[in-house]
Amino acid sequence: MAEQVRAIRTRRAILSAAAKIFEENGYQAATISEILTEAGVTKGALYFHFQSKDDLAQGVLSAQAQNLVLPERASKIQEIVDIVMLHTYRLQTDAMVRAAVRLTMDQRSQGLDRSGPFRTWAAPVLERLEKGQAQGELLPHVVPAETADIIVGSYAGIQSMSQALTDYHDLVIRVTALLRHLLPSIAVPSVLTSLHLGETRGYDVYTEATSALPEEQGVAVRA
Repeated sequence: MAEQVRAIRTRRAILSAAAKIFEENGYQAATISEILTEAGVTKGALYFHFQSKDDLAQGVLSAQAQNLVLPERASKIQEIVDIVMLHTYRLQTDAMVRAAVRLTMDQRSQGLDRSGPFRTWAAPVLERLEKGQAQGELLPHVVPAETADIIVGSYAGIQSMSQALTDYHDLVIRVTALLRHLLPSIAVPSVLTSLHLGETRGYDVYTEATSALPEEQGVAVRA
């Protein structure tokens, strides 16, 4: 048991170090030696858990989204808002999430498959749009698959702009403005009037979703 706990801690330390280096330098410029130095582990320990830099990057990408269950709401549009605001909060507070986004958005990451996160982000949004459509929350012209891609793509651009201009300090303001522009073209008016879009929404959802988790459980999101 002690060895298993030690192995888990070592893996987490390596991933945290990789996230820091990837966020600072990008995938292409990051080196295994920098990650080893940051993690304070031996090369053998690193290669026991990860076979290559690509494997490390995929580990960081996977670590951002695993097991934090989003609270269910009567309105599926509200759930989409909660997915977006929760990710916004975590992007501002979680180095692993920031590194994963940096990797996903880095077009110079040659040889790294960056398609997975986009699919992962779009899937829960599409699911909520389809459910929302079934219960009459969407305007007649909405095509859920198309709209899911628009929401994800627009968010990716907004977060990238916020990172470049203010290092994410104004991200909540920009994301809230994005939702105020997008949602009226998607949802029926009666749904819009009931939505919670406050600046603390991401924190509130995060607190609600993590309150039932065991203290030692690693936090990641399955929206």
